[in-house]
Amino acid sequence: MFRWGVLSTARIGREQVIPQIQDSENGVVTAIASRDAARAEAVAARFGIPHVFSSYDALLASPDVDGVYIPLPTSDHVAFAIKAADAGKHVLVEKPLALDAKDIARVIEARDRNNVVVSEAFMVTYHPQWHKVRDLIAEGAIGRLRHVQGVFCYHNVDPDNMRNKPELGGGGLPDIGVYPTVTTRFATGLEPERVQAMVERDPNFGTDIYSSVKADFGSFELSFYVSTQMALRQSMVFHGDRGFIEVNAPFNTPDYGDTRVTLFSADHNSASVHRFPRARQYRLQAEAIVLAAQGEKVPIFTLEDSVKNQKLIDAIYRAAGHDGWEAV
Repeated sequence: MFRWGVLSTARIGREQVIPQIQDSENGVVTAIASRDAARAEAVAARFGIPHVFSSYDALLASPDVDGVYIPLPTSDHVAFAIKAADAGKHVLVEKPLALDAKDIARVIEARDRNNVVVSEAFMVTYHPQWHKVRDLIAEGAIGRLRHVQGVFCYHNVDPDNMRNKPELGGGGLPDIGVYPTVTTRFATGLEPERVQAMVERDPNFGTDIYSSVKADFGSFELSFYVSTQMALRQSMVFHGDRGFIEVNAPFNTPDYGDTRVTLFSADHNSASVHRFPRARQYRLQAEAIVLAAQGEKVPIFTLEDSVKNQKLIDAIYRAAGHDGWEAV
């Protein structure tokens, strides 16, 4: 079994990633580290994790760890991904990996010089619903794709939450704006050419709390909005000239009781519903990373893909500073 270590006791690890790794077919969490030893001990007891460390560096030096999952604050992602790779560990690092596409180059260098797998944790790309959407578009089920519409919102005004702290990499675009972009790119296999954007910042936090974006992909347009201070909502729609596809739970699938991809005909006379009630995207992600680390030729979210997605986010911020289009 592949032995995972986890850097921090972050909620995403406790509630999603650790339990799904423990249920996976090829991996187990054997170590966890936190600067708060009591928190690490509590999480270790909850999940039966045998090794507990009070420093991240100590975990990275452990011979009992093959790879690490890094759900630290965004501002620490690049540095610890490089540290982990230099320690000879395979790496799954939470999104966003970086706050500037240029910083990812250093992670790529660390990956290559240490011959390890390093991947940004876009769990959505492992969920079978997104493979279904991609297949439907490729098969011509909706004809010519003309427009993609996306929404991802939640309400969080906690001043202590890292999402509201710019110094930790907080903000709506880094946290959730990356999802409409990455799923559109994944489903279509195409890249954007230019963007227009409006970004609103919280006067107290300084983080972006609402963004409205239009991205030109050449043959179709993506428009989406994201917010950290609106009622919970997520949706993706792919609209063609012969039908459209709705994804009701595109990102955080546990927020909804049923995960569906619905294909509607052009005249609404028919609809085919594809359900994915038992898919666990964090488990599927972990299993794929392990296989890649073991030398299997399996598709994973590569750092080269990370660069492309972050370039789009970077362009959105630039576009928000002026009227008109900004090249990606």
